[in-house]
Amino acid sequence: MNFKDYLKAMAGLLVMVDGGMLEQAAGLLRETASRRGKVILAGNGASAAIASHVSVDLTKTAGVRAINFNEADLLTCFANDYGYEHWVEEALKAYADPADLVILISSSGMSANMVNAARLATGMGLKVVTFSGFCSDNTLRTLGAVNFWVDSHEYNFVETVHQAWLLALVDKLADERKNRKA
Repeated sequence: MNFKDYLKAMAGLLVMVDGGMLEQAAGLLRETASRRGKVILAGNGASAAIASHVSVDLTKTAGVRAINFNEADLLTCFANDYGYEHWVEEALKAYADPADLVILISSSGMSANMVNAARLATGMGLKVVTFSGFCSDNTLRTLGAVNFWVDSHEYNFVETVHQAWLLALVDKLADERKNRKA
């Protein structure tokens, strides 16, 4: 592996984002905050870690209330009682309110628990934003109001780009918040 080529490929993926989609997602985050809703983030594995990081930054830095479903007791209880493919749906039933926004992150876009959660959230009238990668026709990519997709089959590329795009949204809202206070 040549590091320069690796990083060049990563940078190419980062800038492939549609700026209009980022603005649309930022608008949904603003709308959620103005309606006194919260942002609920979920993912599996590294995507769960990204959800944790972004939920804290949204709350602390951008002033948008956010939570994630990464507590071991919640996850194992709901997965044990409802099955792994349904635990996020059941957590949404327990924790989501009408003004909330749901952000679901799946590298493949085919994780059954994320796909099922997106369908349920939409059925509950919640806005959904998805982050996926791998195949362009993955299921999750069709289920959100805004659907971000990374054109790569490499986990580290997809996950790094997801995190960068999400943190760009956090920083945009944080800058707006800072400017309102100035």
